[in-house]
Amino acid sequence: MAKAVVLSLRPGDPVPPFSAVVTDGSQITSKDLLGKPVVIYFYPRDDTPGCTKEACGFRDQYAAIQKAGAVVLGVSADTLKSHVKFTDKHQLPFPLISDPEAVVANAFGAWGEKVFMGRKYQGMHRVTFLIGRDGRIARIWDSVKPETHAAEVLEALKAL
Repeated sequence: MAKAVVLSLRPGDPVPPFSAVVTDGSQITSKDLLGKPVVIYFYPRDDTPGCTKEACGFRDQYAAIQKAGAVVLGVSADTLKSHVKFTDKHQLPFPLISDPEAVVANAFGAWGEKVFMGRKYQGMHRVTFLIGRDGRIARIWDSVKPETHAAEVLEALKAL
């Protein structure tokens, strides 16, 4: 399990405003998400072991997530081309946000200093936000186990 991230957003806070491009090339904004529960999960990189496990977990739980009336959005700094390849390879049924400038990630506090093998760098933290129908953050996971995370999110979603 990854080290917890220090976030400025808290449950009860409104979703920060954002506009971004998703896998099919269309724009999505925070206003588009009002009225339905939304799972926004931030992950470091397409087609890496942990990120693939997490994405496939959401894929495998997607029918149940939809039944709960929710939308899933994955966010990384990867390009749209990379997202399309990742989506096609793993048959992901939900859109991925391409955030190469970390605009959305910074708005949510999911971008910041990371350390790998003693080297410090700026990157995407693995963190998930569950947003209620009212556009407010219902729950935050700042420490995620990719293999079981989607099932955990689904349980929280059912409790909304």
